[in-house]
Amino acid sequence: MGFPELETKRLKLVQVKEEHTQSFFQIMSKDEVTEYYGMESLKSMDEAAKIVASFQSTYESKRGIRWGIVLKETDEFVGTAGLNNLRTWSKKAEIGFELHPSHWRKGMTTEAVKEVLRYSFEDLELFRMGAVTYPQNEPSIQLLRRLGFIKEGVLRGYLYQNNQCHDALIFSLLSTDWGKPENP
Repeated sequence: MGFPELETKRLKLVQVKEEHTQSFFQIMSKDEVTEYYGMESLKSMDEAAKIVASFQSTYESKRGIRWGIVLKETDEFVGTAGLNNLRTWSKKAEIGFELHPSHWRKGMTTEAVKEVLRYSFEDLELFRMGAVTYPQNEPSIQLLRRLGFIKEGVLRGYLYQNNQCHDALIFSLLSTDWGKPENP
């Protein structure tokens, strides 16, 4: 069975390949994208190429799945979304995502993440989806809450970026809550 390509109304979620390296670099070299990402902005195409290659090895080892977010209309690669720390045997993973700033506030991340969640709960039969974010990352926090994620607490000193440790918030969504009306 090959890589699970997914589709939404406006997006194709595809395997991130070498041909996407330049677009990935253009996204991940932007400080506004990586500000609350848990890693520093990419400085070279070589760094981007290593991460793109790691997506493949992570998928092959069944430790995660990272999809490229591609606009159906233009075939433009605009970001990624996927599963980190995937543990199918214990029915859990963590979701992660980023999008090129020129596409922010258009509902694309929500659209992609919803489809990844659907795949995770329905096809992979996961029970728990976690999400880790900076307390200052209001757009991500709002997106998670809209999708039904519940804040569980603070992970003290959990993220290391720009030569310092930062607290993180941990959220979760259980399969038993998936598809219920949005949280108030």
